[in-house]
Amino acid sequence: MRILIVKLGAIGDVVHTLPALAALRRTMPGSHIAWAVERGGAAKLLQGSAYLDDLIELDLRGWRKSLMNAETQTAIRKAMAGLRNARFDLSLDFQGLLKSAMVARLARVPRRIGFAREALREPASAMMLTERVAVDDGDHVIKKNLRLAAHLGCDVSARYEFPIALSADDERFAGEQLARFDGSVAILNPGGGWPTKLWGADGFAAIADRLWEAYGIRSVVTYGPGEEELAQSVVNESRANAAVMLDSTLKQLFALAGRAKLFIGGDTGPMHLAAAAHTPLVAIFGPTSSRRNGPFAADDVVIERFDLDCRTDCYRRSCSHTSCMKIPVETVWQGVVRRLRSADCGVRNEKRELPVLSVER
Repeated sequence: MRILIVKLGAIGDVVHTLPALAALRRTMPGSHIAWAVERGGAAKLLQGSAYLDDLIELDLRGWRKSLMNAETQTAIRKAMAGLRNARFDLSLDFQGLLKSAMVARLARVPRRIGFAREALREPASAMMLTERVAVDDGDHVIKKNLRLAAHLGCDVSARYEFPIALSADDERFAGEQLARFDGSVAILNPGGGWPTKLWGADGFAAIADRLWEAYGIRSVVTYGPGEEELAQSVVNESRANAAVMLDSTLKQLFALAGRAKLFIGGDTGPMHLAAAAHTPLVAIFGPTSSRRNGPFAADDVVIERFDLDCRTDCYRRSCSHTSCMKIPVETVWQGVVRRLRSADCGVRNEKRELPVLSVER
């Protein structure tokens, strides 16, 4: 059987689909599995995966910028012809968008499977599906994605698996960072794709100082494109000089996260990577749902506010007040202490209710 996975991005989206890929490969070891993804950062996570027979990188963003250009039209026709010539038997659309449904439709895949209309991010894309799978759209995205694999008869009861291939250079990078800090490092990620997901740089700096003073743990501050200034602010505001900026690739970050004492950050791709690496997490949530997008280990800590009516189904990328992210440093620190304590006890179970610290009125 020839299977096309369509999950175009972003980083967290790809990470949350990896357990479904693993379930497909376990159940159908002889199948040809390909993945169509947007060219860029998220695609790099999939490169070299032993679970994929083919990785199809599409320059959708680039095409949109010059759609009427003759060279762009030629590139699109060539890409679609390659998809059609692959003669896939079925596709699994984990994205739920018009553009993702269009990819499978233009590839002339005869059996196009996706989520039921009410669980699609763009319901109109249901018209291009041949099979629609009912899911609980409020459940964790990983479980939602696994429902598509289960629709094909896959066993989805196994522990979540995240097949990201690391090179010797990636592992060496992680080892070098640990050696710089005597084997004890925390990862702070102050950035986020939405301004509404950001907790203050001063808060991250204060946590870095406390980690050093209370536990002797140094902090590295990670960042994505355009977030350098934010990361530098965290470093500058650390009174104890307890934090340094860290420039890394996604796979290097994944390798380091697997050995780090702690990860602190919001609902971002790096947080989802850290969760996949089973790093002890303190996740700070604002406009998005931790139940749907949050970490999944039972002992990870989620910090969010429950005293704001506007948080319900918010998902706003802009806001006049961002009250949901006005969380005291002490509340985050309580979460850090709790998570480090449970990590010392070796608790690493999954798929149970998470400890949540709320902020009172």
